[in-house]
Amino acid sequence: MANYTSIDQAARIVWDYLLMHQPLRKCDAIFILGSRDERVAEYGAKLFLEGYGDWLIISGGVAHGNDLLRTSWGDVTEAEHFAAIAMRAGVPSGKIIRETKAANTGENILFTHKLLQQKGLSPRSLLLVQKPHMERRTYATFMKQWPDQQLDIVVSSPPLAYDHYFDEQNPKEQILHIMVGDLQRIKEYPALGFQIPQDIPPDVWQAWEFLVKKGYTEHLISNNRSLSAP
Repeated sequence: MANYTSIDQAARIVWDYLLMHQPLRKCDAIFILGSRDERVAEYGAKLFLEGYGDWLIISGGVAHGNDLLRTSWGDVTEAEHFAAIAMRAGVPSGKIIRETKAANTGENILFTHKLLQQKGLSPRSLLLVQKPHMERRTYATFMKQWPDQQLDIVVSSPPLAYDHYFDEQNPKEQILHIMVGDLQRIKEYPALGFQIPQDIPPDVWQAWEFLVKKGYTEHLISNNRSLSAP
């Protein structure tokens, strides 16, 4: 039985589990899933400019107006805001595909698949880019929701360690609430058909229980009733 003595000790265990630690490789396209963290857009643009994909796909609408996931830039969609960041970094507008309706991870995946079909694009591999603490949940959701199971995927995120991740846009207290909620979803969502199952080691779940006891409960399913939103 793990004996956690500090919030950071337990949070690092959860953080490390939520990362996939997959090596980068060239894919047909880079697929950025929208979020509140602008560094995700910067990192995705960097990967594109380094030749890791021939297209930059960005998905995300206007969502989470009244919860911990709300953005700081108003009513502009996540896709459009991230596309603007990518273009400032040097990505040509004509190489960016924007999906502007998705309100959650499942919709990022399903709506993007539909949009690519409409454009006559059938990538055989995708490099998924998300926040570090969303890598595993992104992978589990994609493996369940993407209609073409033959697609090869890699999951990556800005290379920021736990101690260097938090900033004014992503304050530690809010991110810890989100991490706790995301780990709960990894456990609960497979039974609802939203994600593939992921093994959760005992020490990781014990860290989750410790953080819940310390009050990191604002993003739990029972608190925001998000059972219908993968």
